[in-house]
Formats: sequence, structure tokens, C-alpha cells
Amino acid sequence: MRVSAVPATDPQVRDQLVLAHVGLVKSLAHRLRRRLPSQVEVAELVSVGVLGLIDAASRYQPSLGVPFDAFARQRIHGAMLDALRRLDTVPRSVRRLQRQAENAIGRLRHRLGREPESAEIAADIGVTVEQYERMLDEMRQIELAVVRRSAAGEDAASLLDLAVDPDAGPYVQLERRELRRRLAAALAQLPDRERQILALSYEHDLTLSEIGQVIGVSESRISQLRAQAIARLRSLLRVWLTGGEAH
Repeated sequence: MRVSAVPATDPQVRDQLVLAHVGLVKSLAHRLRRRLPSQVEVAELVSVGVLGLIDAASRYQPSLGVPFDAFARQRIHGAMLDALRRLDTVPRSVRRLQRQAENAIGRLRHRLGREPESAEIAADIGVTVEQYERMLDEMRQIELAVVRRSAAGEDAASLLDLAVDPDAGPYVQLERRELRRRLAAALAQLPDRERQILALSYEHDLTLSEIGQVIGVSESRISQLRAQAIARLRSLLRVWLTGGEAH
């Protein structure tokens, strides 16, 4: 659909431009989402992208000689990245829950000589299994924050970004190649089901629902197991990279 080149300050022309280019928003949203883990919703990107499109249509001046597609593309993409940056906020209470889980896993691994079960982790923290599972649900906020931060930097979030604690000094002193080697070794220590979930999510880009169908458990349980697996990885990496135990 072609729109005549008249000033876009005219509300009718602005609306025509928006309607004619909704497909561009969807295309950019799907392209951006392909660089992200599967839990990021396309609908979230589209909704903020449409706002960027409306803003572009309101500001567009054909007399500048710039095609509207090119003019709008930058504003749509920028609106999506700005939204991802704004959402990159995790409450301190959630960070505290993550550290509790990591420390409990580290203590139990040292004591038991193996990876602890969910019930054992819950008991060490001093909560019920149901409370521990709710902790894992809340910890998903951290994963989504990493995803959004990576998208805002134009990169896809990787498992390495999730497994490495950015606040731990020794981590930043290592090359990513060394970190990847350490991560591969840590992955080999995970329980089989958790390792399979991470592979399906980050190597094969399956959604939580799709992984649930493969594994045979609910989508919410897959989310909890993935959060627990990431906590295990962070605990292992912190021990190896600091040369001590997590407490």
C-alpha cells in the first residue's frame, strides 16, 4: 500500500502510514526475537514497536527525502530496545533468593558428594518444597533480565551470560573461552533431566511448553527446573573460579 507524500502531521495520513506498516513492526519483532531465548514473547516486542511506529508516523516529513520505511525502522527498533532496557530491573529480594539457592546447593554438594535433590535444597534453606518451588519461579525474573539486557546490546543471551555471576570479581578476569570450558565441565555434572532442559532451551530454542511435552512435565515445572539448573551452574562456577566453597 502506497501513501501519498503529504505532511504526516495530518492525522489521516499518520493513521494511513501506521496501518500500512504494521507488517514492518511484526517483521522487526520476529527478527529481534530470533536472537533471544524462546521465553521472550513476540507480542511484547510488537506492542512497543507499534508505539514506535506511531511516533515515527507523527514525526515523518516527506520533504526530507527519506523513505518512510527507513525512517520508521530506526524508531521501531529503538522503541523495542528501550522497552527491554526499562524492564531490566530485578528486585534485591529476588537476587537474595538466587544467592540462597546457590549457597545451599554448594553446601550440600560438598557435604553429600553429589548434586542435591530439590527436597534437600529446600530443607537446607529452611523452607518447604512448595516454598522452594515458588523461589525458583521468582528467580526467572533474573533470567529475563539477562535476556533483555543482551537484546538491548544487540546480542542474543547465552547460557554463559546466565551462569556467570557479574558481581564476582574473578569471573571478569577470565577469557570467555576459559569460561566456556568451565561451563561445559559444569554442565556435565548436572542431573540428566536438567542438562536436557538447558540443551532443549538454549541449543534447540524450544519454548517451555515444547520442552514440557518432550520431558513429560508441566510448563511451570520446566521453568522451575531450568532455574534450579542455572543456580547449580552458578554455584559450580563460583567454587571453581574462586578456589573455595559457596557458603
